[in-house]
Amino acid sequence: MTMTHFAFSTAFLLGLAGLAFHRTHLLSALLCLEGMMLSLFLALSLWTLELDTTNFSASPMLLLAFSACEASAGLALLVATARTHGTDRLQNFNLLQC
Repeated sequence: MTMTHFAFSTAFLLGLAGLAFHRTHLLSALLCLEGMMLSLFLALSLWTLELDTTNFSASPMLLLAFSACEASAGLALLVATARTHGTDRLQNFNLLQC
């Protein structure tokens, strides 16, 4: 495993660990998701450059577009829950009381 592969794998796993263990606020969960998407985008971009083919050249941009849509939906949910519940703490949410 090269150093770049190790760095991207470590960045992705740190984002996943942050998402799994530090779930106190919705904003911190969204930041961990964005860190994971950024590491995936960079790894996919370098992978397409290493292969030297044009078949996979659109896949990093497609991942980036989906990441932007995920971020906008997450921020919209953050604003909506902050308005209705008054906080973004994940312990205060109950999905059965929607």
